[in-house]
Amino acid sequence: MYAIVETGGKQYKVSEGDIIFVEKLDIAEGETYVFEKVLAYSGANGFVAGTPTVDCKVTANVVKNGKGKKLHVIRYKSKKNEKKHIGHRQPYTKLQILSIA
Repeated sequence: MYAIVETGGKQYKVSEGDIIFVEKLDIAEGETYVFEKVLAYSGANGFVAGTPTVDCKVTANVVKNGKGKKLHVIRYKSKKNEKKHIGHRQPYTKLQILSIA
């Protein structure tokens, strides 16, 4: 049994027990989250695709809110003695899928 959900402008294929990293959500650690957009799911009745969504409930537990690894960006212009160093850490939310119903 699996479902395809959308959050943060990206789509994820999830099953029960999976752990996924999504764009940061404004939810505290330990709380549950219900996905609003379920695009498709596969279960006992077979595969069901939505137009655009399906009446299915996917619940997840928020395990952690954190930041990813640091990305280093360097801007350089030759012959101008111009350099700029920028760092970026993308925030994320770690979710564990509890049930697909």
